[in-house]
Amino acid sequence: MEYFLQQLINGLTLGSIYGLIAIGYTMVYGIIGMINFAHGDIFMVGAFIALIAFVAIITLGITFIPLALLLVLIIAMVFTSVYGWAVERIAYRPLRTSFRLAPLITAIGMSIVLQNYVQIVQGARVKPLQPVITGGYTIMESAEGFAVNLSNIQIIIIGMTFALMTIFSLLIAKTTLGRAQRACEQDRKMASLLGINVDRTISLTFVMGAALAAVAGMMFLLLYGVIDFYIGFLAGVKAFTAAVLGGIGSLPGAMIGGLLIGLIEVFWSGYFSVEYKDVAAFSILAIVLIFLPSGLLGRPEVEKV
Repeated sequence: MEYFLQQLINGLTLGSIYGLIAIGYTMVYGIIGMINFAHGDIFMVGAFIALIAFVAIITLGITFIPLALLLVLIIAMVFTSVYGWAVERIAYRPLRTSFRLAPLITAIGMSIVLQNYVQIVQGARVKPLQPVITGGYTIMESAEGFAVNLSNIQIIIIGMTFALMTIFSLLIAKTTLGRAQRACEQDRKMASLLGINVDRTISLTFVMGAALAAVAGMMFLLLYGVIDFYIGFLAGVKAFTAAVLGGIGSLPGAMIGGLLIGLIEVFWSGYFSVEYKDVAAFSILAIVLIFLPSGLLGRPEVEKV
């Protein structure tokens, strides 16, 4: 029981990171119906910006941890959002009326560009970060001496993920920007005729997705303490899988999908073989889509005539 509970905590932590990245995929797809395959590398860029910000803040002598974390979070979100905005302007806006395959190919190209750009600027070696948030709590301990630990960084990651999920759900449901996004999702041409600035709405959607990816990148850095230029590829594929599993186009679905992928990976690694954890995750995706082609919370796509 103790081992199961520890794996559950670890799976929720990893799944929270996947869920934050998956929201970016599902927001973009919900509005323009296209997959931003450069989003995983936006997450990677956010992690590197957070690392650089940590180094700069420490150099400036700011040692109060809450203030340092807040500053790093703001810096990472702002600069990563610029990258997200640039991807939309370069890879998507010029090709929005082109055939559907063109933006997909361009997004893959942007992914490769971002990977190589970071590799050239930061180098190919892994970049470490000393533990910033330490400590935690022992929830229970077995008679054999196995202790179930919940670290402070795990509490922060899970808490921040659900807080951001709530904030973004309310933003889309209650605000003017959210109504504009939902209108663009239903019919961009009609939304434009009704006075909605479609270009600005789509750009802000990319910016919001990139900001969430920056939060995920910072959390990944704090949790694992090492990053490299290639972390965005695998994390992006798994987050995309999470978005499809939950029902691409649904924010709660993306979060649920992320949590499920994280739990599947961790439990498979803990009880079976770590080498096949990715196979297990993608197999579950295939099984779910056989019975639920739209994902867990997705809506069937209606053909507009």
